[in-house]
Amino acid sequence: MTQRAELSNEQRAEIVAVYRQGEEAVIELVSSLWFVIAQQEKAIKDLQARVEELENQRKKDSKNSSKPPSSDGFKKRTQSLRTKSNRTSGGQPGHPGSTLEWSKQVDELVTHPVCECHQCGQQLLDVAVLEWDVSQVHEIPPMRVQIIEHQAEVKTCPQCGEVNRAKLPAGANNRVQYGERLKGLMVYLMDGQLLPSARVCEVLATVCNVEVSEGSLYNARAECYEQLAPVEVHLCEQMQQAQVGHFDETGFRVKGKLWWLHVASTEALTYYFVHTKRGRAAIDEMNVLPQFSGTSVHDGWSSYADYDCAHALCNAHHLRELRFILECFEQPWAAAMMTLLIAIKTQVEQAIEQGQTGLELSQIADFEQQYQRLIETGFEANPPPSPPVDVKPRGRPKQSPAKNLLDRLQKHSSSVLAFMYDFRVPFDNNQAERDLRMMKLKQKISGGFRSESGAKSFCRIRSYISTLKKQGLDVLDGIRLALRGFPLFPLLQPE
Repeated sequence: MTQRAELSNEQRAEIVAVYRQGEEAVIELVSSLWFVIAQQEKAIKDLQARVEELENQRKKDSKNSSKPPSSDGFKKRTQSLRTKSNRTSGGQPGHPGSTLEWSKQVDELVTHPVCECHQCGQQLLDVAVLEWDVSQVHEIPPMRVQIIEHQAEVKTCPQCGEVNRAKLPAGANNRVQYGERLKGLMVYLMDGQLLPSARVCEVLATVCNVEVSEGSLYNARAECYEQLAPVEVHLCEQMQQAQVGHFDETGFRVKGKLWWLHVASTEALTYYFVHTKRGRAAIDEMNVLPQFSGTSVHDGWSSYADYDCAHALCNAHHLRELRFILECFEQPWAAAMMTLLIAIKTQVEQAIEQGQTGLELSQIADFEQQYQRLIETGFEANPPPSPPVDVKPRGRPKQSPAKNLLDRLQKHSSSVLAFMYDFRVPFDNNQAERDLRMMKLKQKISGGFRSESGAKSFCRIRSYISTLKKQGLDVLDGIRLALRGFPLFPLLQPE
């Protein structure tokens, strides 16, 4: 039997110390591992959230977000917010159509005689005409610039010897100059048809056989811009008095930088304004909303909500966002909300066709109850995010797109359903978006403006042209009158 060796107190203390050191090392190692695991879990959650965000961005296109159709690429847009109707393609019954009409007055008469008989060759020049086969051709005469020379008489009074000179008309003050119609055509082609200056010169040379320099084009535009200064003030004042106004903004390239083009419009008026800012500073300087007391129709941009007037939100935006929620998150309440908004819109349209000025109170109450029930259902499917325990939150906690949309639909329910309460208010903000569409086309053609003055000139002249077109007035004649110094002042409610 082996005898166990006795350990001294010093040896025992040394063994205990080593054991305790090992235990502390294990605890420290485990703590480090737990910290690493916690950091990895946080990184995984952050990456998952980032991947979901990027996936949602990739799934957005023009049919389920505010992205333009040009961002869809070459894929075919197979879906639309519009529901398919039972109408066939083409003109509908009762549509007046558009065709060439027989004119009682003609500018030129061309006769085609029968000289001989096609059967026997007998001469028929002296034979009386039995009847006429007639046909009218609508044609443009050969176009050329007409040179008008103005001669002002100079006479000496035989009694006092005073030399008297007749006054030349306005627009004929220089020895040689372009006329108002030709200069108006220059401005119209540039700011009405959005042609680059080089192509305007090419068109005038090809069609009118007149050689014009690009400098002459910009001089004509500058002259028109100056003459339209009071019209711009008039448009702003008229927009301030509108019962319903549409407001929107879009990015605009000026001097190689991102500026913002703002629009305030109605069915009869258009007022464009360019500024370096997008929000409150630009809207205040535009000076329509600060003086506006009607109903402002706009999207969810927060700067518009700061003004003391009635508000109506664009439901076309809401339908696209709801479609995105349905496609990406598969939440049924979004489809039901889309159906409800379209049902209300249909009901309002039918009431207007029947000459009604508003829905029945019972209908309104029923639609409001359905709306609120869907909001509550949406909140049940999208509870607010739990705040992190180990990190102090900074600002508002990040929410899902569905929760953000629900918050807006609940907070601004009266603005969302404004079209149901007031038939003067439209369902969407398509009027402002249509007015901005041609301005974006100008940017696509030219790439932007090299100077601030060029951008402001284009906005003022385009405001005038767009308003004339809305009111059915002759655009070329309106530009010619402006160049003469007598521009048209369109009214808020044209006669």
